[in-house]
Amino acid sequence: MPTNFTVVPVKDVRKSREEEEEEDEDVDDNNVFREEDEAAHFPGDGMPKESSPFINNTDHDKGNLYDGKNMALFEEEMDSNPMVSSLLNKLANYTNLTQGVKEHEEADDEEGSARSKKPVKSPALGTLIGVYLPCLQNILGVILFLRLTWIVGTAGIMESLAIVVMTCSCTMLTAISMSAIATNGVVPAGGSYYMISRSLGPEFGGAVGLCFYLGTTFAGSMYILGTIEILLTYIVPSAAIFKAEKKENEPEALLNNMRVYGTCCLTLMSLVVFVGVKYVNKLALVFLACVILSILAIYAGVIKTAFEPPDFPICLLGNRTLQNHNFDQCLKTMEVDNVTVTTKLWSLFCDSPDLNATCNEYFTLNNVTVIQGIPGLTSGVIRDNIWGDYGPKGMLVENKHQVSEPAADTSQDIYMPYVANDITTFFTLLVGIYFPSVTGIMAGSNRSGDLRDAQKSIPIGTIMAIATTTFIYISSVILFGACIEGVVLRDKFGDSVKGNLVIGILAWPSPWVIVIGSFFSCCGAGLQSLTGAPRLLQAIARDGIVPFLQVFGHGKANGEPTWALLLTGGICEIGILIASLDAVAPILSMFFLMCYLFVNLACALQTLLCTPNWRPRFKFYHWALSFLGASLCVSLMFISSWYYALVAMLIAGCIYKYIEYRGAEKEWGDGIRGLSLNAARYALIRLEEAPPHTKNWRPQMLVLLNLESDHTVKHPRLLSFCTQLKAGKGLTIVGSVLQGTYMTKEDEVKKAEQNVKSSMTTERTKGFCHVVASSNLRDGFSHLIQTAGLGGMKHNTVLMAWPGTWKQSNDPVSWKNFIETVRETTAANQALLVAKNVDSFPTNTDRLGEGTIDVWWIVHDGGLLMLLPFLLRQHKVWRKCKMRIFTVANMDDNSIQMKKDLQMFLYHLRLDAEVEVVEMHDSDISAFTYEKTLVMEQRSQMLKQMQLSRTEREREDHWSKLELSIVFLVRIQCQYWKSQGRRSGLRCVQPALFTVTIVWYRNQSNVRRMHTAVKLNEVVVNRSQGAHLVLLNMPGPPKNRGGDENYMEFLEVLLEGLNRVLLVRGGGREVITIYS
Repeated sequence: MPTNFTVVPVKDVRKSREEEEEEDEDVDDNNVFREEDEAAHFPGDGMPKESSPFINNTDHDKGNLYDGKNMALFEEEMDSNPMVSSLLNKLANYTNLTQGVKEHEEADDEEGSARSKKPVKSPALGTLIGVYLPCLQNILGVILFLRLTWIVGTAGIMESLAIVVMTCSCTMLTAISMSAIATNGVVPAGGSYYMISRSLGPEFGGAVGLCFYLGTTFAGSMYILGTIEILLTYIVPSAAIFKAEKKENEPEALLNNMRVYGTCCLTLMSLVVFVGVKYVNKLALVFLACVILSILAIYAGVIKTAFEPPDFPICLLGNRTLQNHNFDQCLKTMEVDNVTVTTKLWSLFCDSPDLNATCNEYFTLNNVTVIQGIPGLTSGVIRDNIWGDYGPKGMLVENKHQVSEPAADTSQDIYMPYVANDITTFFTLLVGIYFPSVTGIMAGSNRSGDLRDAQKSIPIGTIMAIATTTFIYISSVILFGACIEGVVLRDKFGDSVKGNLVIGILAWPSPWVIVIGSFFSCCGAGLQSLTGAPRLLQAIARDGIVPFLQVFGHGKANGEPTWALLLTGGICEIGILIASLDAVAPILSMFFLMCYLFVNLACALQTLLCTPNWRPRFKFYHWALSFLGASLCVSLMFISSWYYALVAMLIAGCIYKYIEYRGAEKEWGDGIRGLSLNAARYALIRLEEAPPHTKNWRPQMLVLLNLESDHTVKHPRLLSFCTQLKAGKGLTIVGSVLQGTYMTKEDEVKKAEQNVKSSMTTERTKGFCHVVASSNLRDGFSHLIQTAGLGGMKHNTVLMAWPGTWKQSNDPVSWKNFIETVRETTAANQALLVAKNVDSFPTNTDRLGEGTIDVWWIVHDGGLLMLLPFLLRQHKVWRKCKMRIFTVANMDDNSIQMKKDLQMFLYHLRLDAEVEVVEMHDSDISAFTYEKTLVMEQRSQMLKQMQLSRTEREREDHWSKLELSIVFLVRIQCQYWKSQGRRSGLRCVQPALFTVTIVWYRNQSNVRRMHTAVKLNEVVVNRSQGAHLVLLNMPGPPKNRGGDENYMEFLEVLLEGLNRVLLVRGGGREVITIYS
């Protein structure tokens, strides 16, 4: 039913600080030290600023916060934490601004830029005027006057009571839930939308708010169609533009007339709303008076029928009801001057007025009978109306108690003036048509800003209005069935009573009381719908949660929603073009039921979560009642029309997902977030901290990012690769470290987090961001590796970029931090992925063509090398790539058998990949390898010398010369020795003098490692230089930290000549299995 929504721009008037600045300039010398102390404080000192509990908050309105020296201990915190006396003073002076449309009109009347300030009046509406009567006016409407008698006649008294009880129970339970929400704090403009969005979050709020908007808009269409139906059917039928020459064309002509007149009426009402809603407000009391007078006239007519029933004869042919339009007397023939002549009724069924004319067979076989349309309360007709009489479209309305002779040929019945069903009737259809007559319960909550005590008036007024209308509907169902003949009740348009409104012939003193009253009631309801719907859309648009609706948040200078009114008129025209009141009513029923469903869910959710802020003043609610109301809403949706229900849910679901992915993120303290927190806590408690089973293992990523000097992400492609590897599944934590303390780096940390989150959004990386400040980068990354995650939701894989500029940098900190990170992950039993040339990796928008992902399986590390390509190929970027697995065989290995075994292993793993076995021949160490090793050691020695002090450098040079003299001046015999494959060196013996043993632990090992790196690099480059991605086992760092730089050189040589490389180091456990 119609609802009023108002949105007014409220300016945030803030106090000027000029006086405070002047006072600061006049400080004496005694305050210098105190000012210096204040200026030296860190951002973390004191308490953070909290949000004000007031809606129209003025944060800078400080005034005199304390007097004298009584509170000097707390004076430094007064800016963020005002004194209790100041807080209570604000509370006492707080008034919720009136949010009615009156302010819009006052602002519209003011001209010029300098507008006079008018004092804001305190809200003064009580329960009766502010809630009860508006709800009564919104609930009672077009269905009561135009369709309730037809519903009673078609469904019978018992099933009609069932419809009324179901629908009114639904609205009563919803009103209880709404009362709890509405009394849990102040409800500003937006009404039900505000309540739902702040209770269930922006996604649900936006979806249900738009559904409620569509319901309100289609309600405007329904009222306009009701207005035109009353006008063309009961007031001025001659005004119809399209007139049917044949009876079978009458329904189509009526629909065309409804479309033309409805469009004109919609245009006129929209102009009235555009020019000024103050005219609608002034006529509101007139419309309410029409509704009340019409209902009183109905009850007066019912009472009158008990002792003096009105005379409304109904003409029956056999047991069939006739349309009483084109004849005056219910007779076939009549005596005029002793001559039998035929009547107008005869002409309707016969081909000529002669007595020997050929007539319709059924007309010939049956006589005409006259019965009273309204027998009265004491007639006992209630027994005939207890049960319903459903039927298909075109079924004739018949009185089962009348004698009838059936005709053999019924093909001509549709052309005869019988009263027939214009639509197929069944119980669920009637539920959908009737439900709009119980909507409108939100009228009180929408006026919360105008109420003297909203938390008291809304529950009492709404529940009393629902109780009153429920009594009216139940009594009307019983009284209609007890007073009116069944064939008249089933006559939707009053054709059997000379085109009168059926409920009108029951009213006293005249049918015109109901006709005129219902006409103005429908007009008023349509205007209120066109007034309220644009304001609801404006409230949603100004919240900014639906990006494409932001244009509808603008309007005239006074805040009137001009663009929203245009959209509302366009959607309303869709309902007008449908042209059938019975077809439009179920549509808006779906949208209102969706809104009521989520009001109940919001109340139940808040009650079960026991959130600290859930303290409604209305105490007569329970989560079970809310769930019952929600269940009843869902049931009524599918009872009314299952396909409309699915469409409404689909629309709400699409809006929800759109807001979730494209809408602005809002933190409203909603229940869905509380539910998520409770569900997350419950899941984390149940989730064991032990490692998952191999079948459930997937890489839970910790992405370690490096930041530029301006705190932007240095390698955003690392996030892209993480997104492609994860495909939105599992845990992703993105971390980075800023050097320094948090007290001094607080703003930079927050800025860095915002930049990282922005990059995550751009690269579509779903996960969590954490930037920490640490005294040095190594400790920061170590802390992230140790502490990231919570409970069982911890990372098991670390992803980082290869430090590509480590050679160019004279500072060894970067590559040392890298190696220490490798050691940290190994110690923590976590897998490590290192991406080299990460900036050349594909973005999420790239689509790689035919190519390969090459896996070089040198050592077994738990199967991570084989799992990663499979995960990558799930993403559309890598989908077309094929997987190749290379393994290395020594000379004494059976390479053919190795290939067969590996193919069988991959078959059991359900992985599709090509297998190649590469044989590494034993060869002498080449001169190139010695050269590489020498260059590496010389560079290492040079860097080492640069880091030594002068004294240490001289001492190092002295021992170097002594060592050379031992080597070159003493005649020695040298013999190569090797002990258990671990140590090697030269044992040099001088028989006559002494024995000198020089053990080259490092040098000989470096040569052998460089030899392996060079040979393996040649093989990999030869086979995989054109691959889209190369995955390679990452050798571990040396246990002796003195060889860290050489370790970097080995890796550099190993990866030389390859474009995209991912070094993989397992976490020490199996991550892939052949078992189910």
